[in-house]
Amino acid sequence: MSGNTFGKNFTVTTFGESHGSALGCIIDGCPPGISIDETYIQIELNKRKPGQSDVTTPRREDDCVKILSGVFEGKTTGTPIGLIIENKNQNSKDYDHLKDVFRPNHADITYQAKYGIRDYRGGGRSSARETAMRVAAGAVAKKYLLSHGIETQCIVTQIGPVLAEQISWESSNKFNFADESKLNELETLFADLIQEGDSVGAKLKILVKGCPPGLGEPVFDKLDADLAKAIMSINAVKAVSIGDLEDTSKRGSEIRDEMSARGFESNFSGGILGGISSSNEIVIGFTVKPTSSIRKSSNTISSQGEETTLSVTGRHDPCVGIRAVPIAEAMTNLVLVDHYLRNKAQCGEVDQSVPFQNNE
Repeated sequence: MSGNTFGKNFTVTTFGESHGSALGCIIDGCPPGISIDETYIQIELNKRKPGQSDVTTPRREDDCVKILSGVFEGKTTGTPIGLIIENKNQNSKDYDHLKDVFRPNHADITYQAKYGIRDYRGGGRSSARETAMRVAAGAVAKKYLLSHGIETQCIVTQIGPVLAEQISWESSNKFNFADESKLNELETLFADLIQEGDSVGAKLKILVKGCPPGLGEPVFDKLDADLAKAIMSINAVKAVSIGDLEDTSKRGSEIRDEMSARGFESNFSGGILGGISSSNEIVIGFTVKPTSSIRKSSNTISSQGEETTLSVTGRHDPCVGIRAVPIAEAMTNLVLVDHYLRNKAQCGEVDQSVPFQNNE
């Protein structure tokens, strides 16, 4: 299986399955001298681990990370960093009935068609459990970026029909929702979903502050293109947008992000122009589909092509968008650190400041 390595200068290769013995990753190209330890990585992992509330999967995994290599006396050495997390709470028997049946709107049928074999226990490699290692690697990227003043945040702006009418990046609740005035509506929604054995999708927003101008390549490796790929690589993500250009009724004269001596007057382009960061805040939106692994019965086919019905009885999230927050932050940070290092290598001697008065 190819396609398990992400990045060019700062690369991450992940391995492992949902119900295998462990998940792991190798980070290569990380600069030496970054202060990092298992405790720091664990803080990020704790944001995505399952079993933390009544609105996420009840599977309980401690997701305790272990550093195998690449760190000495609390600092990165510049050599490959090996990270591993053991799986300890697999209930593989929950998936025995999926051995010869395909879940609708799931990777089951495409994995079987491509490889002629699939790990039906929790989806194997297609499971969102694989993202634990992305979050672990993203913690290392985050530590480097924060030392250069770059900070990434993600928040949920819509779950099912419940839309955040105001965005607060400081919101802290079990739904990771931006508008805390909507929490009662969400409680009602999730009570219904759990009772009915159904699921809903979500919309999320990412904000990057402090990104300098110059990150990104102008043709095939545009910063927005790589960010879109990174977010689209997250399980169940079906749409990504950069900036605020979805309203096609607006004219060019309204959304062209005019400039003054103070800086950009707006940010419809989401902080990226011509594939290169502009110094404006980077804004990314994305949509997560409802999970297909639900208790509510559906029509499907068996591996012999026979029509049948299916009800999935394993442990699943009514809305996977809630736990997508730390994953999206991690993937964004992995793109940014890779482009930061690439830009530093090629254009390290170039004065990349933009001529706004507040930058002087």
